[in-house]
Amino acid sequence: MGSSTGQSSGNYDLSFKILLIGDSGVGKSSLLVSFISAASDDLAPTIGVDFKIKLLTVGGKRLKLTIWDTAGQERFRTLTSSYYRGAQGIILVYDVTRRETFTNLSEVWSREVELYSTNQDCVKMLVGNKVDRDSERAVSREEGMVLAKELGCTFIECSAKTRENVDQCFEELALKIMDVPSLLEEGSAVGKRNILKQEYQSPPAGGCCS
Repeated sequence: MGSSTGQSSGNYDLSFKILLIGDSGVGKSSLLVSFISAASDDLAPTIGVDFKIKLLTVGGKRLKLTIWDTAGQERFRTLTSSYYRGAQGIILVYDVTRRETFTNLSEVWSREVELYSTNQDCVKMLVGNKVDRDSERAVSREEGMVLAKELGCTFIECSAKTRENVDQCFEELALKIMDVPSLLEEGSAVGKRNILKQEYQSPPAGGCCS
């Protein structure tokens, strides 16, 4: 399965917008950086929204994934609501060692998805991060599976630090999106080329940390 981090806009069959959401500190930025560059150093909290592009081949199709990393801090919540628009995939991330980050997915983040997501058929994935710290685990795998079923999400546990299941997380999500005809129509190159111009005019005040 080939992949590339190049940002050529013409060399792909489908373009998907994917959103990473969840509390601050659960490892959203680390997951993204681990997927893009195989690096997973501890990162400063994202301010507002940052995004990265990854080109890869999944299921015989060349895909352009534009992955948006949103700030988990409450004070930036109003900045991120507009970024749900047009997302074909949403990844809800929690830290398996911090129960409150798991609780907030059902009490805060899933409600936000219902409120702001503009794609009724949007594919959602529940991701338990930091399984490399299994001895500190506060949320069992079984609990994650139950919540995923309740929220209508697929489920995977991973570690941005060791890269365990990181590629599988994004590739499985892309495959699920490709199974939904309405999302494929939205993801075609036609009409998608201006998505960054429309939605990311300039970085939020304070800059971004990737």
